[in-house]
Amino acid sequence: MTSGTTDLKDVDLTDLDAFAGGFPDDVFTRLRAEAPVWWHRPTAHTPGGVGFWVLSSYEMIMAAVSDAELFSSERAPGASGGGTIIEDLPYGFASGVLLNMMDDPRHHRIRRLVTPSFTPRALALMEAEIRSRSRAIVDGIAQRGSCDFLTEVAVELPLQAVAALMGVPDSDRANLMAWSNTTLDYEGRELGESNDAVSRAAASMTEYGNRFIEEKKVCPGQDIISAVVGATIDGDDGQLEPLTDLELVMFFNLLVVAGSETTRNSIALGMVALIDHSEQLCALRDDRSLMAGAVEEILRWTSATLYNRRTATRDTELDGHVIRQGDKVTLWWPSANRDGSVFEDPFRFDIRRDPNPHLTFGYRTHFCLGANLARMEIRCILDELLDRLEGFTLAGPVERARTNKHAGVWHVPMTFCPRQTTPTPAGRCS
Repeated sequence: MTSGTTDLKDVDLTDLDAFAGGFPDDVFTRLRAEAPVWWHRPTAHTPGGVGFWVLSSYEMIMAAVSDAELFSSERAPGASGGGTIIEDLPYGFASGVLLNMMDDPRHHRIRRLVTPSFTPRALALMEAEIRSRSRAIVDGIAQRGSCDFLTEVAVELPLQAVAALMGVPDSDRANLMAWSNTTLDYEGRELGESNDAVSRAAASMTEYGNRFIEEKKVCPGQDIISAVVGATIDGDDGQLEPLTDLELVMFFNLLVVAGSETTRNSIALGMVALIDHSEQLCALRDDRSLMAGAVEEILRWTSATLYNRRTATRDTELDGHVIRQGDKVTLWWPSANRDGSVFEDPFRFDIRRDPNPHLTFGYRTHFCLGANLARMEIRCILDELLDRLEGFTLAGPVERARTNKHAGVWHVPMTFCPRQTTPTPAGRCS
């Protein structure tokens, strides 16, 4: 898919092999320039054989996410399916039940229950624990000189943090991560397809979630699951009602996957970007006032969620194109984050970039609840790594996941050494 030789009609964003080497920036650079609102015809890889709209420019994506009533995360009126992935998911089981596949007002009512867990005050209370966990993670690798940065560092902190947030015992987190990884893995299958391993993992996570929720009903704690299990919200009839059992277990599953998958990839690919730009790694190591900007640039650069889908709830027009009620509309976040009309020199990794209005966490109604927790996790683990280690070098190729939904990474082999009293140049050990 090189920009100089491929017609847009030949682009297939449902062919997962097109994402095996990372996000196809060349394709999206052309789309932004030539067709920021583009109709993707169905191909042999497209679930259901139904085409969809592709929004690639910052302006067009902002137009869609600014109108959540017109561009639904749930479904078109009366449709049997919908959701936020290209494949239609059944309404009443996934769409309309998962918080990220739910529209207001119910979405807002449930979101309001869990917002207190992510306030600045709540996160400030968590920071000491996040730093302690970061320290322990680096302790585990510091004297070895090498590690798989993805599995031994980047995976661990977000998973530990979300497990603590949910009240899940540390002893169970390995199972949760294994089940989550399996459900997100597309090796040996295509979009819209499942297999025995995926079905078993999904069933195991749901069974665990149901059991865990029942325990919280009997013995609630000071965790986010207890908060939703014991809460009531306004129903459509104006009467107070608890969340349904399906909403509860779907919320549990969403926290496990979303609370760990995206941040781990940002940490892993952020570290790769810093290694690839050693002068910026050195600057950040020596001047932590750059950390806030570095975190934002890592988030922009890695864009851990590649796309979200919306569904048009009525006929509309966007950039001169007629979009019909029921049409699928996909929003490609990494493309917005590389839009040269918003970001100067967008393909330059720059920890001093200012302003940096990236859309990595979405916008407005569905802005990521855990955005500031993710920022804190990235900041804490980088602080610990840069305080204690140096000479970071990639020891082999980064192994990426075959998926068009997340900037997935399976392995990041890395070498390093303990930091000397007198720091050595970034990328070297004395």
